[in-house]
Amino acid sequence: MLLAGCSSSSGGDGGRTAGPSVSSPPASSAPSARPKPAAGTVRVAGTLTEGLRSPWGLAELPGGDLLVSSRDERTITRVDGRTGRQTSLGKVPGVVPGGEGGLMGLAVRDGWVYAYLTAAEDNRIVRMRYGGGAGDRLGAPEPVLTGIPKGFVHNGGRIAFGPDGMLYAGTGETGRTGLAQDKGSLGGKILRMTPEGRPAPGNPFPDSVVYSYGHRNVQGLAWDGEGRLWASEFGQDTWDELNRIEPGRNYGWPEVEGRAGRAGFTDPVAQWRTEEASPSGIAHARGAVWMAGLRGERLWRIPLAGAERSGEPQAFLKGEYGRLRTVLATGDGSRMWLVTSETDTRGTPESGDDRILRLEVG
Repeated sequence: MLLAGCSSSSGGDGGRTAGPSVSSPPASSAPSARPKPAAGTVRVAGTLTEGLRSPWGLAELPGGDLLVSSRDERTITRVDGRTGRQTSLGKVPGVVPGGEGGLMGLAVRDGWVYAYLTAAEDNRIVRMRYGGGAGDRLGAPEPVLTGIPKGFVHNGGRIAFGPDGMLYAGTGETGRTGLAQDKGSLGGKILRMTPEGRPAPGNPFPDSVVYSYGHRNVQGLAWDGEGRLWASEFGQDTWDELNRIEPGRNYGWPEVEGRAGRAGFTDPVAQWRTEEASPSGIAHARGAVWMAGLRGERLWRIPLAGAERSGEPQAFLKGEYGRLRTVLATGDGSRMWLVTSETDTRGTPESGDDRILRLEVG
């Protein structure tokens, strides 16, 4: 029963299909009355590197090189941002892969590499010293936050530092739907903490890292130019979501999925049928949120005007590179990195999978 209810989070079993590198029709849920802004553009400028196994998290180092995690191999690899040369930094101790769990999100801050991982008893966030006199070696993991519920599915996994210097994490409810509404649980939440793992100043609930609740499985976190937080979330069988996150808000799961207009719940800014999206990582660039799709095998562009959607979502790269896991804006926002996800046991790998693509967007 659990697995049957996770069709969207599993990303589906379909292989990649041929498709043009142009936008598809708008998402079926988009209101027709919204004004249409100028259409966005995407160009695949090249492949940075390939041959990655179950890549999940991606973080940019000072200087432009990248760190990428392997969910199932438990490794972190440094990728030269110009040549694509790969340097293994080794396995992260204590990771216990299984189902949708393993070594997932990465973030970099002040000489530390932060990682969200599945351990024997829980999901947790750790940090490891990197660089300086140690060279290309990671230090021993130090716990930042432990006790995040784990499961075979819905482990969340995305972490990122916000413009306020605090560390944010998206978690899942592990298939136990009641956790999402339980403010005493770390499952089905967006968490906000200091770099050391303590509740961040100004959090909505006293002495708690919980920032928002009522989430099913948060997979992407990004901030726009005004510091507003956006998050992508797997639905169950009906609607996947892009949410504008505000502190203390209830985003509905499992009481509602998608837009409901019910008092006490915050509706998504955009929603998609699960076969069109199964969203993973997101990034903000050029006045839009860009969202990678797993089962949907496409890159969505959601144009914004302040805290609202300003037009209908556009889809790019449909079926061309298979399942898409992580997207990261870089430089002046005209370029992005896009990580494919065909080797995560749910794709149909081809020669060269998985890879990091260079995108130019407008």
